Amino acid sequence: MVKICCIGAGYVGGPTMAVIALKCPSIEVVVVDISVNRIAAWNSDQLPIYESGLDDAVKQCRGKNLFFSTDIEKHVSEADIIFVSVNTPTKTRGLGAGKAADLTYWENAARVIADVSKSDKIVVEKSTVPVKTAEAIEKILTHNSEGINYQILSNPEFLAEGTAMQDLFKPDRVLIGGRETPEGRKAVQALKDVYAHWVPEDRILTTNLWSAELSKLAANAFLAQRISSINAISALCEATGANVFEVAYAVGKDSRIGPKFLTASVGFGGSCFQKDILNLVYISECNGLSVVANYWKQVIQINDYQKNRFVNRVVSSMFNTVSGKKIAVLGFAFKKDTGDTRETPAIDVCKGLLRDNATISIYDPQATEDQIQRDLATNKFDWNHPVHLQPMSPTAVKQVSIAWDAYEAAKAAHGLCILTDWDEFKELDYQRIYDDMQKPAFVFDGCDVVDPEKLRAIGFIVYAIGKPLDSWLKDLPAVA
Repeated sequence: MVKICCIGAGYVGGPTMAVIALKCPSIEVVVVDISVNRIAAWNSDQLPIYESGLDDAVKQCRGKNLFFSTDIEKHVSEADIIFVSVNTPTKTRGLGAGKAADLTYWENAARVIADVSKSDKIVVEKSTVPVKTAEAIEKILTHNSEGINYQILSNPEFLAEGTAMQDLFKPDRVLIGGRETPEGRKAVQALKDVYAHWVPEDRILTTNLWSAELSKLAANAFLAQRISSINAISALCEATGANVFEVAYAVGKDSRIGPKFLTASVGFGGSCFQKDILNLVYISECNGLSVVANYWKQVIQINDYQKNRFVNRVVSSMFNTVSGKKIAVLGFAFKKDTGDTRETPAIDVCKGLLRDNATISIYDPQATEDQIQRDLATNKFDWNHPVHLQPMSPTAVKQVSIAWDAYEAAKAAHGLCILTDWDEFKELDYQRIYDDMQKPAFVFDGCDVVDPEKLRAIGFIVYAIGKPLDSWLKDLPAVA
């Protein structure tokens, strides 16, 4: 019986191992983590993360061939294949701060593996890591344990939040990178055999180690680039009277381009895009490729520009100040159908409004009050370090309150910002919201949720990203 151990019980490790256990009943799968609370949650009825279908998969296998434990050393030493799925946040200090990946947690995991291993191991990189990480890990393992052979494989995840289980059950591709040696090929085949239980062979791609590591960064960079491209066009649409959604539809009809990731918005968020592009920028700079680095930097600069532009529209529309005014914010998660707020554009928009002394009332169907307050009080990049290394209880931002529904958030507000494309925001009674707001009442739609003409008929002044401007906004500056 093959035994698999996964170090890291987070967004990637938990669901991936649950699916492997479900599809491979003959394999014993153990997920280990230093966080006692997190492992307790995986062993309870209230899992620490929400993904549609995850509950069922865990309940079917837990206690049979899927286990969650804090006994890292025992399970690492017994495993044949070890997945490492730990955080690789952006460094906040020292060399490469603000760009390079912080591999502290990865290195700690490698040292644990070296300390406790008594037999040969296949070590699989599951976290997104910089190119050539495998080489560093290999050195730590071989210098710290004698007579044991390690094969390092790169097996990056391509999961989207909200559809992670579907992405695992029916992946576009499974990518496995390994050394081009007899031992390396044998290790690749061993991991391929695991996935072959449910993934068609033509979808399991094998490459060398460095190609696999770089493919993950490149895939995320390309997706983010598409969002920044359409967001750049949205600014031009507003200046010229074009409609970005019509432009995107026409462009997406070209089969070489396709329609995905061409929806203009207030900006991209999530735990990966910015982190991975910064990583790509840093690797390019380290290899003397400054032109390449500058090219990818622009993707993030457009994203920041879009958020700033949105804040600017809000402030300039409302007589050039929001000081002391109540602004309702609908949506804080980085996209609908998830409670994840990591790198959500709502953070920068709220901080921009708070800098102008606005009072903000936030409603999101999934994001918790504690998480929202933490996000608004936490420094950039600190969010991706384990909670026990973050400030214990960041001071709640005084001008921010959390509402229990959209109507409560909008009551007596001067303006309404829609920052997440939750379906329920399309169904709201905007006449009721208008009646309860201060006049003139403003709506700023950051993600194509409302029909501007219908809202204007009610009496709202509406700004919708990338759509023809309200006459109120036409002569106002787009950027401060």
